Amino acid sequence: MYRHVDEQGNVSYSDRPDQGEAVTLSPLTVVPATPDASSSSSLNSRPQPSNAGSQSASSPFLPYTTFRIASPNNEQTLPTGYAGNVQVELSIEPALRNDHRVRLLVDGQVSQSAMHTTVFMVTGLNRGEHQLVAELLDANGRVRHRSEPVTLFVQRASVNLPRNPNNPGNSGG
Repeated sequence: MYRHVDEQGNVSYSDRPDQGEAVTLSPLTVVPATPDASSSSSLNSRPQPSNAGSQSASSPFLPYTTFRIASPNNEQTLPTGYAGNVQVELSIEPALRNDHRVRLLVDGQVSQSAMHTTVFMVTGLNRGEHQLVAELLDANGRVRHRSEPVTLFVQRASVNLPRNPNNPGNSGG
């Protein structure tokens, strides 16, 4: 695993060493599924949807029971001191499969390419309202599910506001 930092300070991880620093990961605990649980139907199993392509926002693509943006909260205001930077955390249950990726859209545009992660860092958002949506991609790169949109309000300092302490005209006190 390699850690890369681009010119804008965005951090990403990959399996390619291209100008990245090696990262050592601690071993994962793997609990294998029982063969009966995934292949046979039982009285306690949930019915499977007949068309996986018509997933609604409230029923995530199987095998996930939860796929949503956990942070920031919907209609949260990002204060001026954050300078338009926000960490976006996803809630995915059970854990994201190795062959699945997630990408983040800001205002309908891909903010960051698909990665195997549940945390994204968005930097330099302009003042105003923004909409965040996460997309779940399968092993073939097809979008299998979208999270409910989260609206984020960003406040930014402006030198054009006369009462702003950052306005150079207010330095004389």
